[in-house]
Amino acid sequence: MQPQLQNAIKQKLSEQLSLSENMTVAAVGGGSINETYQLNFGDRKIFCKLNSATMYPRLFLKEQAGLALIAKQGIIKTPSAIDCFEASGYQILLLEWIEEGERTQGFWKKFGEQLAALHQLTNNSFGLDEDNYMGSVPQQNNTETGWITFFIHQRLHPMINRCSEKNLLASTHHQQFEKLFVKLPDIFEPTEKPSLLHGDLWSGNFMCNQNKEPVLIDPAVYYGHRCMDLAMTTLFGGFHKSFYETYDYHFPFPANYKEQWAVCNLYPLLIHLYLFGRSYLPQIEQTLIRFK
Repeated sequence: MQPQLQNAIKQKLSEQLSLSENMTVAAVGGGSINETYQLNFGDRKIFCKLNSATMYPRLFLKEQAGLALIAKQGIIKTPSAIDCFEASGYQILLLEWIEEGERTQGFWKKFGEQLAALHQLTNNSFGLDEDNYMGSVPQQNNTETGWITFFIHQRLHPMINRCSEKNLLASTHHQQFEKLFVKLPDIFEPTEKPSLLHGDLWSGNFMCNQNKEPVLIDPAVYYGHRCMDLAMTTLFGGFHKSFYETYDYHFPFPANYKEQWAVCNLYPLLIHLYLFGRSYLPQIEQTLIRFK
């Protein structure tokens, strides 16, 4: 980390937490688009994220707002934000350090119960009062009164267009998506209310603290269909079966949840196609063929 950034961070932490000890900096893994560090002040640890202030404008401010929205519900924990600011061309997010604990069966049950409770917090419309990001991809959240309209126009269409601009989707894919759109009213029940979502709930975006409690990180929050969160938990390895059993007990899955999850995962798969290339196209094609 550059000396001028270290000095700016030390100044902020002195203002916010009255930390005056010498600061040591250690790079930590886990960030795909951000530089991530552990800041040490004696026995006090702080988590620090860095990114360009111009490449992804207001990325960390959006993240901070998402963490705060989830935390405000008092259901599931998020890291406390210490400060978010810009210095020397970087945006900087300072967060509470979370020490990892053991992911016991009790942890997974608590996670399922808490996510079910979070999803039962509803809103009058799908979307959010501001746009944000899913990873490094801008995510638009213009509100809609119906899930299907929101899913098509705020989720799938923007990503289909982005992928097409990079020649990652052909005209046949567009035709298959249009056929899928016609079938969505038969897949998603019209009475499902908007749920408060984490929005990017894969296995890398939660932690287990030392009290064996779930802690959500890196959110892409909005009010959407709860199957968006549940579906994404299955994409990259899946969660423990106790998580799903407990969630289902507290907030039963729809009868056709497997179909809903397959369709919902088109959105994160399109994002991965856009970011990482054609290796994700076969999964998208399998779902489109399934519902042709």
